[in-house]
Amino acid sequence: MFKKILIANRGEIALRVICACKDLGIRTVAVYSEADRHSLHTRFADEAICIGPAKSSRSYLDIPSVISAAEITNAEAVHPGYGFLSENADFAEVCETSRLAFIGPKPEVIRRMGLKQEARAAMEQAGVPILPGSKGILGSVEEALEVAGGIGYPVMMKASAGGGGRGMRVVRSAEELPHLMAQAQNEASAAFSNGDMYMEKLVENPRHIEFQILADNHGNVEVLGERECSIQRRHQKLIEESPSVAMNPELRKRISESLRVALKAIGYTNAGTVEFLMDASGNLYFIEVNARIQVEHPVTEMVTGIDLVKSQIRIAAGQTLREILPFPPDKFIHLRGHALECRINAEHPETLTPSPGRITGLNLPGGVGVRVDTAAYQDGVIPPYYDSLVAKLITFGANRDEAIARMRRALDMFVVEGIYTSIPLHQKILAHPDFIAGKIDTGFLARSGLLPEKK
Repeated sequence: MFKKILIANRGEIALRVICACKDLGIRTVAVYSEADRHSLHTRFADEAICIGPAKSSRSYLDIPSVISAAEITNAEAVHPGYGFLSENADFAEVCETSRLAFIGPKPEVIRRMGLKQEARAAMEQAGVPILPGSKGILGSVEEALEVAGGIGYPVMMKASAGGGGRGMRVVRSAEELPHLMAQAQNEASAAFSNGDMYMEKLVENPRHIEFQILADNHGNVEVLGERECSIQRRHQKLIEESPSVAMNPELRKRISESLRVALKAIGYTNAGTVEFLMDASGNLYFIEVNARIQVEHPVTEMVTGIDLVKSQIRIAAGQTLREILPFPPDKFIHLRGHALECRINAEHPETLTPSPGRITGLNLPGGVGVRVDTAAYQDGVIPPYYDSLVAKLITFGANRDEAIARMRRALDMFVVEGIYTSIPLHQKILAHPDFIAGKIDTGFLARSGLLPEKK
């Protein structure tokens, strides 16, 4: 097992990794920007090193600075968390070259899964259902028009190296395709330095369902059930839950078995998430692989009893799934109870814009079935330079109704003063009859009337 791990991240995920390392008796190194000098991850790590100014490109995304911090502190491994460098194949490669264990998939797998059209091809070959679309990168507007004409409008233009909703455009006719494709290419080039585009058939208002996987370095793959992430705004997830009310045991087993085949063939290792869209008929279609731990991983931890971050570390240290999991590998996973997660963001309720600033008052909810993952504290600052996540509020119950009741109670008891947060929006969603009934999809918020009207 590793003796010391550097955490190449910040905020709540950095604290989450520190907790896992403390459980395993591993010393930790926190890196931080000047804006995060007083953050909790710097306080609770065994060592902390400033790696640059507030701007992430000069700190958390600065590979030489992160590697230097690891070498100076004699760290043996690097945990990238999510975001920042977590899916950067070049960073994983530099870690390996520097004799640092990268706690995640191999560089070549990250690179392959990061190119969405390659991931589609790999999944299709293994029998995982995919949406009709282009066979590879679109070489021209003319080719895009031909593919769209073949599969039928509406279609979705997507950036091959995309993520977070960027580089995506819905195209409903041949007339609007050229300029929307150009918009998506420009956005992708600016965000990812890669303007390559591919196309998929658009599923209107689908459910967004993802499967959590763990894979060791010995060829074993386990699928730990699904999470539903359909409550979204601008392709950003707000609420996640496990299991999905739209799934049944037969479909869960069939998808899990096909994913085992696909991920073994790819040579996938460590934690990851495979994302799907579900149409109105209950058909699932693969969309992408996220080669890292997810923001919403706690809901899977609650319904499986498996610490995913500890599992990541143990896999990177060479342990097998048989040593790590509380049940024999290749057995159908049993999900226990129901879990929900609300992402509490610092944002203004009327403008939906970020609301950074100092927290002048804070009360975190508790009680049976409530978990809060956060790096926030009284007098702590939510800086304007990074994402606006304040906390992840997770509840667990014997069934979905109990998990919802506990979430509503926890939201009522969650007090954050000094900044605006998304708590009022979450309260409205949790009280909506369609959400309570499980009648949700990615278009839920747009038609619910819960969002403020645009002015």
